[in-house]
Amino acid sequence: MPKIKTHKSTSKRFRRTKGGKGKLMRTKLGKSHLRRKKSARAKRLYDEMIPVEAKGVQRRVRRLAPYLRQKGK
Repeated sequence: MPKIKTHKSTSKRFRRTKGGKGKLMRTKLGKSHLRRKKSARAKRLYDEMIPVEAKGVQRRVRRLAPYLRQKGK
């Protein structure tokens, strides 16, 4: 069976957590621009990654990036 090409932007946007669960994580929306108006606390909260809850998104990411690795590997 041939290898499947990874969708590069998907592999950069999502990560898997370490450990047995291997949850799919994503960054928060609104991080890239219009940050001058926001407080330091609000900007700091954008740095956190949050788990992807929607099953449809998880399925789509699995198809686009089948070899998505865990962070730290």
